[in-house]
Amino acid sequence: MVDPLRHLDVFKPYGFGDKRIDVVGCGATGSRIALSLAKLGISNIHIWDFDSVEEHNIANQAFSIKDIGRAKVEALAEIILEHTGTEVTVHNERVDGTQVLGEIVFLLTDTMASRKEIWEKALRLKIGTRLVIETRMGADSGRIYSINPCRPSHINGWVSTLCDDNEAEVSACGATISVGPTAEIVSGMAVWQLIRWYSITEGKEDTPDEEIVFSLRPTVIITNKY
Repeated sequence: MVDPLRHLDVFKPYGFGDKRIDVVGCGATGSRIALSLAKLGISNIHIWDFDSVEEHNIANQAFSIKDIGRAKVEALAEIILEHTGTEVTVHNERVDGTQVLGEIVFLLTDTMASRKEIWEKALRLKIGTRLVIETRMGADSGRIYSINPCRPSHINGWVSTLCDDNEAEVSACGATISVGPTAEIVSGMAVWQLIRWYSITEGKEDTPDEEIVFSLRPTVIITNKY
């Protein structure tokens, strides 16, 4: 099992307890986020995806060559178990909003249309979910959103940022751009927003930024609260 000694001053997994975290989408950011959560010592992790690992996923996701052809959630569960000793709950299915999700949800599906659907049906004004973290990524830029789905200012602020799928940045071959090092940064920032959110339960004066926008060429970071 994970020994959290080196990060106890930042995050205490035994204090976090059995709060459920759902990682919806196990791609470039989701695969890394799920592994990072387990390495923090979090145990009640549910991972959701209905895709299989393909060759082009190896360059920008947490999978390896031996995982090609396997269900992403099955392969990722094995990776997490091997690296941390943590057994996660696997859901090899598409999330369409009919599922009941947990206290913290990382919303990381492949399309904006699916995120909007899940938001409207399963997250918006649902008191069982206290924090939604959503990420977006370009080749050298990213956005991280932290939302209380029952707070009007958060709802209005986040909904105003939603875009259509045809606005996504694409490569010369027409595929959505996804660069491994950028995904690492986005994933790390997303997990840090969870750490900051949880720190207030320990009496620390800290809250996550509702919006983080960054560029890597040049390096610029802008934060915003709704």
